[in-house]
Amino acid sequence: MNINGKVALIPGASRPVGRAIAHTFGKEGIHLALPIFDDWPDSNAEMVEEFNRCGYSFVCHQCNLTETEEVRELVSFIEAHYGKLHFLVNNIERGGMPIVHGSYDHPVNRSQWQLEFDTTVKSKWELYQRSMPLIQRSGGGSVTNISSIAGKIGRSGPASYLFNDGYSCANRGVKSLTETWAREAGPSIRVNEAMIGLVKGRHGEGTRGWKLLSSSQQDALLTHTLLKRTAHPEEIADVVFYLAVKASYVTGCQLLVDGGYLLGGEISTEMPPTALP
Repeated sequence: MNINGKVALIPGASRPVGRAIAHTFGKEGIHLALPIFDDWPDSNAEMVEEFNRCGYSFVCHQCNLTETEEVRELVSFIEAHYGKLHFLVNNIERGGMPIVHGSYDHPVNRSQWQLEFDTTVKSKWELYQRSMPLIQRSGGGSVTNISSIAGKIGRSGPASYLFNDGYSCANRGVKSLTETWAREAGPSIRVNEAMIGLVKGRHGEGTRGWKLLSSSQQDALLTHTLLKRTAHPEEIADVVFYLAVKASYVTGCQLLVDGGYLLGGEISTEMPPTALP
């Protein structure tokens, strides 16, 4: 598949996972459309400088992805600039770690629950709905949703310090969107999902929450992970690129990328000796 010159819409590219995904696409000659928001001004500036240094073809557009009209304007901007769109990487979410935020009952968290649903679910829906017509007019392509294993485990086990209730519920709903959109968008658009675990810069090392955990709490998370480490953002990016570009006969799939965290709670014992004569 000749992908040079195609266009990818990648939100969250100022942060570690999104940045790695954008690098992976940019290195392949894919034009990058990057919505940015005021939450991370230093990260946004760093991203622009870094991508310019790499020589990528990219444009940034200020956009609140929870607002319908702003997402419409974003897609119109992409069409005006590039005239086409082939890949949507739905890397947009928001979650308040319990170790940082505490209970939803705290006054400072009054809007946190709604923010988590609006960002993790509604923004994905907005991006898909507004992008799909342009992807179809461009000859088809793919949508790749990014979700979290919080949708499987909720606020439980060692990760209960990292995943709160609203974030977990929101991520559980992403699979429903993935499967519905795969049915709706085929055959010209494939829709898949990467459900990710603990990643450096995203629920792992380099985050405020990870720094607040005690060493024993960090060890418990790594012990629960079969590979005994968190993921590098580039490892997530490789999986996303595979689903978005290379997996030409895969749609409606939720691919688990968690280093074995979900399996790690159970220990496989040695085979006992036979009780038979």
